[in-house]
Amino acid sequence: MVRNAAWRRSLLCVLALSLGFASPPCNARIYTNHWAVRIAGGADVAERIAEKYGYRNMGQIGDLKDHYHFFHSRTIKRSTLSSRGRHSFISMEPKVEWIQQQVVKRRIKRDYNPAQNNIFFNDAKWSSMWYIHCNDDVHNCQSDMNIMGAWKRGYTGKDVVVTILDDGIERNHPDLFQNYDPQASFDVNGNDMDPMPRYDATNENKHGTRCAGEVAAAANNSHCIVGIAYNARIGGVRMLDGDVTDMVEAKSLSLQPQHIDIYSASWGPDDDGKTVDGPASLARQAFENGIRMGRKARGSIFVWASGNGGRSRDHCSCDGYTNSIYTISISSTAESGRKPWYLEECSSTLTTTYSSGENYDRKIITTDLRHRCTDSHTGTSASAPMAAAIIALALEANPLLTWRDVQHIIVKTSRAGHLSAPDWKTNAAGYNVSHLYGFGLMDAEAMVKEAERWKEVPSQHVCVESADRQIRTIRPEHVVRSVYKATGCTDNPNHHVIYLEHVVVRITITHPRRGDLSINLTSPSGTKSQLLANRLFDHSMEGFKNWEFMTTHCWGEKAAGDWVLEIYDSPSQLRSQKLKEWSLVLYGTSVHPYSSLRSDKPRSTDSFTDIPNDDSSPLYTVTSVSPGPCDSECSDNGCDGPGPHQCINCLHYFLKFKNNTRMCVSECPSGFFRDDRKRCKKCSSLCETCVGSRSDQCTTCRTGFHLSEGSNTCVANCADGFYLDHGTFHCIIPLSQLVVFISFSRHVFSFASCQMTCDPGTYYNGHRRTCEPCHRACATCAGTGIEACTKCADGYLLEDWRCVSTCSTGYYLSEGFPQGGVCQLCAPECASCQGNSSYCLSCERPYLLLDHSCRSNCLEGYYAKETECRHCPADCKECNQDGLCKSKYAGRRSEE
Repeated sequence: MVRNAAWRRSLLCVLALSLGFASPPCNARIYTNHWAVRIAGGADVAERIAEKYGYRNMGQIGDLKDHYHFFHSRTIKRSTLSSRGRHSFISMEPKVEWIQQQVVKRRIKRDYNPAQNNIFFNDAKWSSMWYIHCNDDVHNCQSDMNIMGAWKRGYTGKDVVVTILDDGIERNHPDLFQNYDPQASFDVNGNDMDPMPRYDATNENKHGTRCAGEVAAAANNSHCIVGIAYNARIGGVRMLDGDVTDMVEAKSLSLQPQHIDIYSASWGPDDDGKTVDGPASLARQAFENGIRMGRKARGSIFVWASGNGGRSRDHCSCDGYTNSIYTISISSTAESGRKPWYLEECSSTLTTTYSSGENYDRKIITTDLRHRCTDSHTGTSASAPMAAAIIALALEANPLLTWRDVQHIIVKTSRAGHLSAPDWKTNAAGYNVSHLYGFGLMDAEAMVKEAERWKEVPSQHVCVESADRQIRTIRPEHVVRSVYKATGCTDNPNHHVIYLEHVVVRITITHPRRGDLSINLTSPSGTKSQLLANRLFDHSMEGFKNWEFMTTHCWGEKAAGDWVLEIYDSPSQLRSQKLKEWSLVLYGTSVHPYSSLRSDKPRSTDSFTDIPNDDSSPLYTVTSVSPGPCDSECSDNGCDGPGPHQCINCLHYFLKFKNNTRMCVSECPSGFFRDDRKRCKKCSSLCETCVGSRSDQCTTCRTGFHLSEGSNTCVANCADGFYLDHGTFHCIIPLSQLVVFISFSRHVFSFASCQMTCDPGTYYNGHRRTCEPCHRACATCAGTGIEACTKCADGYLLEDWRCVSTCSTGYYLSEGFPQGGVCQLCAPECASCQGNSSYCLSCERPYLLLDHSCRSNCLEGYYAKETECRHCPADCKECNQDGLCKSKYAGRRSEE
């Protein structure tokens, strides 16, 4: 009975196969007419045996020695029964060691299927973590950082150690205790091993706990959130809740460098728009030691928030931490891809992650003090730990990555995507880069894929070019240009730099008001970096003394050639000052950093044969390899002729022509952009340069056309409400006529055609799509709250973009501005002033007040009393602190 049932099932399967079903309605094996055979004695013996039993020898199976593929044409192609007959006697041959009829195996493509493979966690806030899973149509979520893509490849930060340098972390938080690492923790402020924060009524010391949750909050514990590297180990250093000294910083930066992989810091000097400060000698040494010896000499990874001084017009090039080649400086973008109000711009920023934006934009959800959660973590403080967590995923994929490997991978994989910036440009190495966002938004999946196959970049070379000490006068409203012809230290093999990574410019300038200066550097390839922008609140008379400005914008370019330094003085008062000295420090390699990748295993971005055949062109095939020299644009894989169109793989980029030929080029020509496969593709017809093929992806325009601000389109004439900037030939919106532009979910309106202006005293709320009232102190505003005013209501004064009833201490009332009364900063030495910045009423310590000016010492005939200089008695030349005369002018005796 059982046999009959089995026979019926087999018959049913055979019937199904005969009717053409791909899979029979049963679980039976499906045998094919192909065999795998292991035969000793070589290919000739295998051929004879195959012929003897009616098989056809299809050849060796791959690289498996003595294993052959036999095919039998007279056997059923697909059967539920194994084959029988004379041919089966082959197994009795002495030379046949093993034979197996091949069966069909069920294998499925591991493509992502949203219906079946959604990642879901039971953590309470998981559904709201928009920056990890970007699928919220309500908020017009456009792009994410592909974190789930990295998770699906199996990377969650396991065995990677991250520490948060901050005000401590709540190690017993339900989302943190599982991954807490005491070896990665220390209380520098209290000099003990416990980094628990100090609690107070205001929860002031919440910062570190919030950052830690972003990195390594445990998953599936039903509590709060999921960390980006939710299996990483997390530590904390309590070092900000007390006096921060060079020693405190050095202790924190050098904690357990063989145990800790990544140090995340969301702090720095004041973001007040007037400070120039960086690490002192001990902290600098800690950075250098970490890079040289940390992580078993692979280099500690230092991740740094770029700064929140946007409202103060600060520039992160004046922050020596984010401006260092040893740190990975992280910028922020809002959910919409727009620039957050707090963002600082500079050329040292490497990459970007998400954070908060306008008041209607969503913020970052993370852990909070007292075992709670918060949905209001903001600023670049939130972006740095996000980046640290993504780097942890890459280090899990490849723990052997050096500190420079990590930076290279970030540069290669970050993407401009939907990030909106007016200054996106493509450098000569083909990388898109911006002063707002560095090389773009981090891509976790792309990073782990790159890390999996990464080969260490060549050793770093450092070329210190000779200093230019010619003193140049900086005249008001004039540009000082200095050209330096760099060699890249060609005469010294140990320092020779051909391909750039970081470029540092050391500058000494004397100037009575440092904030009036702006500085640009242009590379030999034509890439311009803004090293410094004007800083409205920087009244310092100190200038710059050997300050190091750093740019990453020349990454991958050639070092040798003419470097152009430009300094512009936009004076608040007429005077001339000096550029005393400047020099270049070039960091990079003497060979192409990725040549080893191409020579061993051609990558899809380099190989013609890996390019999808989306334009119906034939694939490039190699018929023979030329023994002669190849063109300089060919990769190490060689060529079949001397021309750039005869390369097997391209070193940089390639152009494809209508006749199906391809030509390797060092950079994409004007009118083309580089895509993610290193193809040079055409821009829209009116674009001179662009970041994509659409008409709204132009970055510069062809002659006779102008780039329209906001829409990034090229137009012959500026639209109503715009004016032509003759310096840039861009169509600009006047600040006084800014309008709010709306895009609806089903319709996209161009920048120039759909305009909505809110009434005075209201602002446009993009989340609610309505005009809402400003704070009562604002006549006009850009958002909610007293700090979003653009013009103050009657009875209020504008102070640092806030409206106040009276000027704060350290500010004075200045009239005559279009926006009404403005509170302006007093001179740095004045504690209070009146009428102008230098008419002091009181002084900052240790200065002394004398005739409404602040001095470091009293003049002859005066003595210091508390905070001011007072007159000595008549005819007294010098007196003591009590006003008693110590010496008189010549001809008079001193009093005892």
